[in-house]
Amino acid sequence: MKRGFKSRAEQTADDIRKVMGLGAMERLDGTALAEHVGAEVRSADELIALSKLEVLEATQPGCFSACTFEIGERHVIVFNPLAAPGRRQSDLAHEASHLILGHSVKQVQRIGELSFFTCDPDEEQEANWQAGCLLLPRSLLVLAIRKGMDADDIALAYEVSTQMANYRIRTTGVLRQAGPKSK
Repeated sequence: MKRGFKSRAEQTADDIRKVMGLGAMERLDGTALAEHVGAEVRSADELIALSKLEVLEATQPGCFSACTFEIGERHVIVFNPLAAPGRRQSDLAHEASHLILGHSVKQVQRIGELSFFTCDPDEEQEANWQAGCLLLPRSLLVLAIRKGMDADDIALAYEVSTQMANYRIRTTGVLRQAGPKSK
């Protein structure tokens, strides 16, 4: 990521959360975020039979999480209804982050008869980081840790995966900043 991107992403997350009327310790809803940035949100089972999604998931677990379609001026985020709620939150925040960051489809990939669109790998990293900042901003993590919350508590309270909570705690250095835990 480019120099300064991570701190700008934290500031962007703080700004968006503020405009959305969220307090320092409030949970961000992925659907509300997507709608805030002007995207419609649809479950993939509105477009394809749930049984086909189940077959896809059984064949290659986790291969489809979410995607964004640009239809004229409209953006439609389609998510996998089979994903766990915490994963769905991350997927929606990730797709909304692409829109926030002004990313666009860069490549058309083909596998046999199928075509699909992909973003630049650097932009995927940026969207991942921005999504983490939106769901678990640094300031929220510091307050949560000062309250004695661990990654499992944070994941449960903010409807993210424990993996996401651990990742944000580890990469932001908030354990040093928060000081001793107090429960």
